[in-house]
Amino acid sequence: MDNGISRRRLLGAGAAILGTGLAAPALAQQANSTEMEREISQSIRHNISAFQERDWRDHFADTRNGVILCDISSRALHYWSEDQSIYRLYPTSVPQTDELTRLGRTEVVDKVVAPPWRPTPSMRQRNPDWPEFVPGGDPINPLGPYALYLSWQFYRIHGTHDTRKIGRRSSNGCIGLYNEHIAELFQMAKVGTQVILI
Repeated sequence: MDNGISRRRLLGAGAAILGTGLAAPALAQQANSTEMEREISQSIRHNISAFQERDWRDHFADTRNGVILCDISSRALHYWSEDQSIYRLYPTSVPQTDELTRLGRTEVVDKVVAPPWRPTPSMRQRNPDWPEFVPGGDPINPLGPYALYLSWQFYRIHGTHDTRKIGRRSSNGCIGLYNEHIAELFQMAKVGTQVILI
C-alpha cells in the first residue's frame, strides 16, 4: 500500500475505529472477512481526515448550551457539551454540491422525534415525482428517527436509513448521521445548542 501505510496498520486502525462505534454498522455485519477487510480499508482511505479531533476554541467563543461543528470538507460532525466533559465525533453525509451547501453560524431551534419530511420547493423542482409529504416513521422518510432543526429554514441535522450516504456528498443540504449517532446526539443537544458549518 502506498503512503507508507501497511495493510496491517490500516486494518489495525479499522479495528480501532470499529471499536469506537465510528465505522458503518454494515461493516461490522459483513459475513465474509476478506470483504470486510476491503470495506474497512476503503472506508479508512476515503474518510481518514474525518476522524481527526478539533478544538472548539478555534470556532466558538464559549460552549454555552453545547456546540456542534459540522466540517463539510472532512464530512464529520463534532459535538462538545457545555461543561466540555463530553466530546463526540461522528461521520456524516454532506450536501452534494456547493450550491446546496450553506456555511456559517446557526443554532438548534427544535428537536423532533420521527420528523415528517416535506421536500423543499427546489427539491420538488429538481425531482417532480417526489411526494409532497412523507410522515415520520415511514420507511421512505429520509430524515430517520430524529432531527435537530436549525434556525435556517429547511436545514436539519438528522438520521438516515440509507447508510450508504454517510461519508459522502449525498444530501440536498442537510447533515446526515447514522441513526444510532443521531439518537445519541439528540439526547445531548438542546434547543439553543450553537452550530457552525465550515
